[in-house]
Amino acid sequence: MLSAIITMSAMGIVASFGLGIAAKKFAVVIDPKVAEIDSFLPHANCGACGFAGCMGFATAVAEGKAAVSGCSPGGASTAKKIASVMGVDAPEMPERMLAKIYCLGGHNEALEKGEYHGVQDCNAAILVSGGSKSCVYGCLGLASCVKACPFDAMYMNGNGLPVVIPEKCTGCGLCIPPCPKNLIELIPENKDVHIFCRSLDKGADTKKICNVGCIACDKCRKVCPYDAITIDSFLARIDYNKCTNCGLCVPVCPTNIISDLIPVRDIAYVHEDCIGCLICKKVCPVDAIAGESKKLHIVDPVKCIGCTICADKCPPKVIEMRPSHKSYDKKLERVMSGVA
Repeated sequence: MLSAIITMSAMGIVASFGLGIAAKKFAVVIDPKVAEIDSFLPHANCGACGFAGCMGFATAVAEGKAAVSGCSPGGASTAKKIASVMGVDAPEMPERMLAKIYCLGGHNEALEKGEYHGVQDCNAAILVSGGSKSCVYGCLGLASCVKACPFDAMYMNGNGLPVVIPEKCTGCGLCIPPCPKNLIELIPENKDVHIFCRSLDKGADTKKICNVGCIACDKCRKVCPYDAITIDSFLARIDYNKCTNCGLCVPVCPTNIISDLIPVRDIAYVHEDCIGCLICKKVCPVDAIAGESKKLHIVDPVKCIGCTICADKCPPKVIEMRPSHKSYDKKLERVMSGVA
């Protein structure tokens, strides 16, 4: 018995020495920069950076294989911290992107062609006759995109549609692949006017199955002063490179699928340096500007809808957009009703 105890103890001592030697011999030296960079990351392991996880991204940055601005969820603040660790200047961050879901056809608006009782996943439901909705382009409402969001930036509303929380959205894009209808896009944060429909059906067919679908009536395209809207395959689309958020297309849409996400707009104010060129008066879509040639022009704050067209067209740039503290939607609808 004693000999067995001694033998086992000796074997334990020898094994411990062996493990100690092996630990030193095969030890992996971790760059302290990796740990420091990793501490700045959100640790959602979302993969938006192109690496398996936050540690993988941190390692790649430390090795010079990834940009310090590669973590989109972390944003500019994280990039600045990482840049300080790497001893480089903080790069200019790309414009913040937000996820937008281009469908408003929920339970109350879109016609259902049947009930689906299968796996609660959009990609599974689409395999059964294209889903339960009559509109083959509409959201299936099974929350596949919501489940994919690692930041809790999405939720399902009572109408069976996913909703994005702008304050939480990091623009990682992980909600895009799960949508079999390709309804989700990343759009620059400063773009506030959107046509929330992706139906390619003819207008008459769309009306039969959805109350909030684009019917290609062409009204939005005609009213846009920047040629930012086109009609393609019976669907109105906005070119965000041209769109200035003027919002003139919003009230003319008969199906209310064009939304303006700006709750309160600024109104135009003409400074005393005005040369009286009459250009602002001519381009104002609601006749809110008065004035004679070579004299100071005046903006009627009641009529002004904050479209910024006058400010954009003013040659001497003497028109300033100032806070109005008035509800934009109702005023725009009232004024434009006589123009559309």
